[in-house]
Amino acid sequence: MENQCTLRNGPEPSEYRQRLNLIIAIVMAAALVIVCRLWYLQVIKGDELKQKSENNSVRFRKIQPLRGLILDRRGLTLVDNRPSFDVLYMPSRGRDHQQVFETLKTLYASKSFELGADAALTKTLRPYLPVRLEKNVPLAKVALVETNAMALPGVYVDVTPVRLYLDGEMLAPIIGYTGEISKDELLSGADDYSSGDILGKAGLEKVLDSYIRGRHGAELVEVNVHGKEIKNLGRIDPVSGANVVLTIDADIQKAAWKAFEGKAGAAVVMDPRDGSILAMVSAPSFDPNLFNSGIPQEEWIQLHTNPLNPLSNRAISGQYPPGSTYKLIVAAAALEEGIIKPETKIHCNGTFELGNRIYRCWKKHGHGSVDLNRALVESCDVYFYTVGKMLGVDKIAFYAKQFGLGEHTGIVLNHERKGLIPTRDWKMARRGEPWQLGETISVSIGQGFNLTTPLQLAVAYGALANGGTLWRPRLVERIERPDGKTLKEFHPEKKGDVKLSKQTQAILKKALWGAVNAPGGTGLAARLADAEVCGKTGTSQVIGLPQNEKARREKKIAAFHKDHALFVCFAPANNPEIVVAVIAENAGSGGAVAAPIARLILAAHFDRKKKAQMGWQAPELLATDENLHRQ
Repeated sequence: MENQCTLRNGPEPSEYRQRLNLIIAIVMAAALVIVCRLWYLQVIKGDELKQKSENNSVRFRKIQPLRGLILDRRGLTLVDNRPSFDVLYMPSRGRDHQQVFETLKTLYASKSFELGADAALTKTLRPYLPVRLEKNVPLAKVALVETNAMALPGVYVDVTPVRLYLDGEMLAPIIGYTGEISKDELLSGADDYSSGDILGKAGLEKVLDSYIRGRHGAELVEVNVHGKEIKNLGRIDPVSGANVVLTIDADIQKAAWKAFEGKAGAAVVMDPRDGSILAMVSAPSFDPNLFNSGIPQEEWIQLHTNPLNPLSNRAISGQYPPGSTYKLIVAAAALEEGIIKPETKIHCNGTFELGNRIYRCWKKHGHGSVDLNRALVESCDVYFYTVGKMLGVDKIAFYAKQFGLGEHTGIVLNHERKGLIPTRDWKMARRGEPWQLGETISVSIGQGFNLTTPLQLAVAYGALANGGTLWRPRLVERIERPDGKTLKEFHPEKKGDVKLSKQTQAILKKALWGAVNAPGGTGLAARLADAEVCGKTGTSQVIGLPQNEKARREKKIAAFHKDHALFVCFAPANNPEIVVAVIAENAGSGGAVAAPIARLILAAHFDRKKKAQMGWQAPELLATDENLHRQ
């Protein structure tokens, strides 16, 4: 009875089977729906979905910041930025990379273009890691890629900023150039650089890179099969670099550059009142814009093998015998040491004998009996042979170093050379030989072992012009943010004093005035109507010449062995505001070649000064002008 009752209280067997069958039917129906959906997605829509899954991707794109502008002292833009168009390729799984490249090459060939990418690149591609096929392509290539996007899956154009050097060669030795970071630079671990970054490679671009380069931005974008952006997933804006305001005056720089047309050499223009560099020329030069897209190997080799070395900044790294410009130093030493008085006269018959050796004056028959003033005005060699012998090389060196020669000036540029001011100890240490008196004779007129840079000569003459202050040359006035607020200032920096008596300074300045303005002066070609110029010519031998006069005349000298022409000056005489040092390589005499170059530079300065005093102003720059003051 109990079992019967229990059975009656639960479901009947037939009822149970009905419920089970219903559940099974529901499950089978659901499974059928799923199977049908899967069949639809895989068979009907399979190809489409496969293509989307393989080609739609998220791209992380680093955004290059705008490098800071470089401006002259008046706010004129010297270095700007411009857009550069790069052709990139985004590989993805399942794509025939070689076919894409062949299609691109065919399209290029139809317009007589060449593909810059290496064909072997297809073997090293990694999915979803973009590679740059070409940099800085012309607009015609951009248009070709964009209009054929359907035939070039994964190929797209990216826009990045590159430097625009508005004056090209003229300022290249100072400003330098930029380029993509190298493997060695990445491995060095310096700063926070990463692959593909653009950084300064030379000049101020390199020295001030941490200020100029700015900070990267980034964005995440979804792209389709053709590499086109379909959705922006997030963005961090880049931060532009700081602007650099130089002490350079663009007008004077242009005048100095133009004055060197066709010649090799250097010029430095400086304000003796604070050491500001108004112009710095090194010729020949190079076009820094060539480096924006990666300079071709052939052009790189040409630049590096050029015997005139256009990549070098001669103003700071060119070392030359100072020639007769060095007589200023010898004269200062002789006066301060009491070796001579201003009225001391020495007879010059064109030669100076020391033992069995004859040292000649540039003037064949001599200058006759001359005092210190005439000796400097006419640049008498015999006078300074005699004075140098009485002084000795170590005394001469002592005063030369007071004027900053033989030492780095401290300018904010790499690769500055210190020159050479020889002493007895130097020769013994360097060569293991005692100093010879004949070597003192050569040193007395700026020959022999003497080596100076054009910048050093400008600093030395600037110290006489300003009354004895030796300034560290100042090339940068300030660094400012894009909004114009000053980030860092570079104030004038005193390096030392040239301890000369007021009387000695007056005697030397009078003689330098005479060299340009008095009859018989060797620097007459630098004379100006608007300002009284004080200066000294120099002609330095590159190679020694035979003692025999006939042999000297008959010796054929190669062009690169001809004399260097030098001229160093300041003006106005009563209150100097500009110093100019010029060297023209293998060009002849200082009076005939270097002095006229200096005159053109001086004229540019004083002409503009006169216009300013008359109320003339330069036309205001338009907003569309290349010379925009601010970023």
